[in-house]
Amino acid sequence: MRFERTGRFKRVYKKLDAQQREQIKKALQLMATDMQHPSLRIKRVQGTRSIWEASASMRLRITFTWQGHLIVLRNCGEHDSTLKNPLPLYRG
Repeated sequence: MRFERTGRFKRVYKKLDAQQREQIKKALQLMATDMQHPSLRIKRVQGTRSIWEASASMRLRITFTWQGHLIVLRNCGEHDSTLKNPLPLYRG
């Protein structure tokens, strides 16, 4: 698996505290090796067709889309703010 980060993902990730960033990193490492790992709890974001979410912890989520062997990381952070009203994908 290959990852690509959107501008939004990069901006939000920088604002997280060190512990949260470490939890996101661990979740991404799991995603790279085993997308079916039970701790990730991967599922489609409700009300969307192509946006997925993964759990980095009980409070932290990562949203992404799949494009073949490429995972485009869209957003990360606290559960509610990360999953609320997903925006169209803009890369940058």
